[in-house]
Amino acid sequence: MGKIQMATPLVEMDGDEMTRILWGWIKEELLSPFLDLNTEYYDLGLKYRDETNDKVTLAAAEAIKKYKVGVKCATITPNAARVEEYHLKEMYKSPNATIRSCLDGTVFRTPILVKGIEPCVKSWKKPITIARHAYGDVYKNAEMKIPGAGRVELVYTNEKGEETRELVQEFQESGIVQGIHNLTSSIESFAKSCFSYALDCHEDLWFSSKDTISKKYDHTFKDIFQEIYEAEYKEKFEKENLTYFYTLIDDAVARIMKAEGGFIWACKNYDGDVMSDMVSSAFGSLAMMTSVLVSPKGYFEYEAAHGTVQRHYYQYLEGKQTSTNPVATIFAWSGALRKRGELDGNAELEQFADKLEQAVLKVIESGKMTKDLAAITTDTSVTVLNSLDFIKEIRKELEVI
Repeated sequence: MGKIQMATPLVEMDGDEMTRILWGWIKEELLSPFLDLNTEYYDLGLKYRDETNDKVTLAAAEAIKKYKVGVKCATITPNAARVEEYHLKEMYKSPNATIRSCLDGTVFRTPILVKGIEPCVKSWKKPITIARHAYGDVYKNAEMKIPGAGRVELVYTNEKGEETRELVQEFQESGIVQGIHNLTSSIESFAKSCFSYALDCHEDLWFSSKDTISKKYDHTFKDIFQEIYEAEYKEKFEKENLTYFYTLIDDAVARIMKAEGGFIWACKNYDGDVMSDMVSSAFGSLAMMTSVLVSPKGYFEYEAAHGTVQRHYYQYLEGKQTSTNPVATIFAWSGALRKRGELDGNAELEQFADKLEQAVLKVIESGKMTKDLAAITTDTSVTVLNSLDFIKEIRKELEVI
């Protein structure tokens, strides 16, 4: 049979270390044999980012604006040790943060459920998707160590030079202080992305913050969500029999632990960072969690929720086989291909994406899996495979679906 055609390219962003190796194997074994793969390729590996002074990351983000859909491999966000290891010109920003900023998107992370990998929380029967506001707060903070007694104030100076001041603390001893911010436009985009995604997935939406304590900062988030819901989404939610509700974050955490799942939980930046790891770990593994950046302007970027698996990469360089889990990276490709098919009206491509995911789950449910899953499965008959052999088993299954 002929390969499935793609009229419009995906934006393909290659990455670093072990996930870069997996990326190549996935394309070779699971995509190219079945698809006439059409991508616009960008190398976001750390070496090439350094060669281009990180302009390649911005170019990739602009390409997503053009083609609407991108798929990204995990990348290194360099620290001081990485700067020395790779002889970098500077300590570059996170590619994910750069792309999020360019696309004005919200990150949605959803666990991949498979028989034999049971959630730690017994009541969880369906996936819980974390929607993380990926702008501002502590990730764009200003902070200072206070050496001794003194006054710390927030000062806003408008364009006319007029000042507004708010006392933070009268320090009587040494301490620390931090300033964070957010933008009305970013919060509005966050809200619209969450409401739209909930409608697309046909799932209820929760939003939580701490407005009882943070009566201006967090309360603004709450107010913006409610205003946009009332003005633009309430009728749509009611028509689809969906629910939106706001609650305090501590109440949300308590409810989550007794919930069945099957909904989207929208969180501010730091909350989403923490809770997505909690949810992924409780469902099984970060390697079994999808991640998609959704912009209210209609841009989508798919990737795995985990990092570059540095330790396994060093083993790979020594010629050793590793049992690195490629599932989340495979699902990044399937998610992007499905969205490409949906936007292009290419049903065959959408069906292929569904079959690829089915093949992955069937292999795991047959007892063939990577080492990380073997350690947590309830299956009593397990065959542990290295990464490439696991991918080849998926190909065998894909060929007969």
